[in-house]
Amino acid sequence: MQPIKIIKIGGNIIDNQEALNTFLANFTKISNPKILVHGGGKLATKLAKKMGIDVKMTNGRRITDAETLTIITMVYAGEINKNIVAKLQANNCNALGFSGADGNSIISKKRPVKEIDFGFVGDVEKVNTQILDVLLQQNITPVFCAISHDKKGQLLNTNADTIASELAIAFAKNYETELYYCFEKNGVLLNVEDENSVIEDINSNSYKTLLKKGIIADGMLPKLSNCFNAIQHNVTKVCIGKPSMLFKTDSKFTTIKK
Repeated sequence: MQPIKIIKIGGNIIDNQEALNTFLANFTKISNPKILVHGGGKLATKLAKKMGIDVKMTNGRRITDAETLTIITMVYAGEINKNIVAKLQANNCNALGFSGADGNSIISKKRPVKEIDFGFVGDVEKVNTQILDVLLQQNITPVFCAISHDKKGQLLNTNADTIASELAIAFAKNYETELYYCFEKNGVLLNVEDENSVIEDINSNSYKTLLKKGIIADGMLPKLSNCFNAIQHNVTKVCIGKPSMLFKTDSKFTTIKK
């Protein structure tokens, strides 16, 4: 099967223009088919505060009311997505920006209210790869923001790690799929104060132990959940670390295993 890389970059890379420019220049050099997924929570949070809108989080996930959804759409699908596409074009990488509504590519349902009302947050139900396959065959790189839709006219905020994981799972049917979560740390750390304390391999058993010890918490919880979802659904490789793990053989990073 043909290889494909699904690469997600976090807000800390997006917020740092030098880091983003370096990443995108290197990303362009990946010759195999590739899809980029980006978050952008910090910029959305800054804009919300400027507009006097409260930002509410629980277990690393954002509560999305109607006002927050408007801000997220402007920032994720607008400013961040189009700037990344423009920078890729400057690097001679032909790219096309996507939300889940574009090309009916990612359909979600609004998360049901249980203990917590997450608001306009979507849980992915289906990924349609047909139009993405056509683009990839034409050497056009899809760039996804963290927004999906319910096919009833409603946009939904969807965790960017989940978007990346679900895309990887969908492409695993016809591609040898690798999933990379790039952020500012070297990987999952035993001690968040020590960049060298990288846990190089995590499997389902060691994951449970790390959870009990509180080593994996907050925003790392949904990330690891998505990692294991991917590796258990035929994604060939799942890694977490700095963007350098994509381009340097001597980089430290975390690999997720069954």
